Amino acid sequence: MAESDGGARVNELARRIGVNPSTASRLLGTLEAGGLVEREPGGPYRLGLKLVALSDRVLGQLDVRDQARPWLIWLVEETGETATLSVPGGGEAITVDFVPSPSSVVSLARLGRPSVAHATAAGKVMLAFGPRSSARPDVPSAGLTPFTERTITDPEVLARELERIRSAGVAEAVGEREPDLNALAAPVRGRGGELVAILGLQGPAARLPAATRQSLRAPLQRAAGELGQSLGGTGIG
Repeated sequence: MAESDGGARVNELARRIGVNPSTASRLLGTLEAGGLVEREPGGPYRLGLKLVALSDRVLGQLDVRDQARPWLIWLVEETGETATLSVPGGGEAITVDFVPSPSSVVSLARLGRPSVAHATAAGKVMLAFGPRSSARPDVPSAGLTPFTERTITDPEVLARELERIRSAGVAEAVGEREPDLNALAAPVRGRGGELVAILGLQGPAARLPAATRQSLRAPLQRAAGELGQSLGGTGIG
């Protein structure tokens, strides 16, 4: 279809891929239902607009680490704390890069580690801004495992927390996954406003009390916004 300016009909596509027309028709019906191909009634099949969104997503994921690295370095220089980059994957936020704090007491991130959705800042951003949260924050109905005495385990409390995050554009986790670790995270938006990445800051609880966390919001949101724009998106918001 990509090679045919006017699209291609079922018999032509069946011949090209080596199947009978009825099999090709079923395959095309499935692709059409997913928006990957489209056609006017009785006309040839053409590539669908959904492919544009998918290609943007793939290109964004390939590019995001290179684009984010300077902002991770900048965040560490500005704040003195460990800066992290996570990307959505399989309904979770996966850490794919980080720059450690220069402090003698360092909070290190773990590459490839999924963020616990209800107990980490990046995980809360995933819940608040992820693909299933367009109408309202995506609150898990079960499985809010307590990791510390500060972990949110009540779905109603978590729902209110996610609403605040959507309003503020920043998530916090205060001793909720590990008792001595505090963190913040902000969403990075793609071209269609979708969540493409998450920038975070984390450090020992003693270095990140409420007042300090508040002061870290501005540089974190700036970095997330600038990164989003460099990826062709809208940044935060």
